[in-house]
Amino acid sequence: MPGMDPLASLPHLSLVDAAGLLLLLLGYWGIGWRIEHPGRRPSVTVLMAEHRREWMREFVQRGNRIFDATIMGSLRQGTSFFASTCLLAVGGVLALIGNTEPLQGVAEGLGQGRQPAVLWQIKLLPVALLLTHAFLKFVWAHRIFGYCSVLMASVPNAADDARALPRAMQAAELNIRAAWNFNRGLRAMYFSLGALAWLLGSWALVVAMVAVLWLLWSREFASVPRAVLANGV
Repeated sequence: MPGMDPLASLPHLSLVDAAGLLLLLLGYWGIGWRIEHPGRRPSVTVLMAEHRREWMREFVQRGNRIFDATIMGSLRQGTSFFASTCLLAVGGVLALIGNTEPLQGVAEGLGQGRQPAVLWQIKLLPVALLLTHAFLKFVWAHRIFGYCSVLMASVPNAADDARALPRAMQAAELNIRAAWNFNRGLRAMYFSLGALAWLLGSWALVVAMVAVLWLLWSREFASVPRAVLANGV
């Protein structure tokens, strides 16, 4: 009808929905900040940063650097794989946003009533945004790993050369920055998978966000690899 508020046609989102979305946003930012600024108990990400610096110190002393080139190729291949995966996932989510009928069938199969298409689109939007964010992080990480590779190639193949160690340490910092962006992309993928739970309901979203936060925290601060890295010599 003329004069009707178009927002009135949007489905009602409950306070639990809002809490789940708030937990998603604050959780993604909060766990990322905690991992990268851990304080007295370093995370796996921070512990690995020092090992990357140590790698470059050893790199200067190594005469044959084929091993290092192989590692860099593996790191770039990993970021390329995840970037491609995110791009495909974004395409799939956008296709669902454009046609929500498959979701209607799944919902009815799970005993849920038929819901407006715009509600499914709203629930899929955070997934698409997180996957897009992850894709951009992976692409940037891949590019920084490329910068690192070029800088490593410029390190003189003589340990006593005055330029060798400073350039190697520059490469180490680029390597760390690329790894941190790669980890941010992975975290965005974790949260995007958790955000899919919203399709099952508002409480499912809240539970999924808590599970994702616990998973990320435990892997960074309470995992066996973290204990190995912290106790290494």
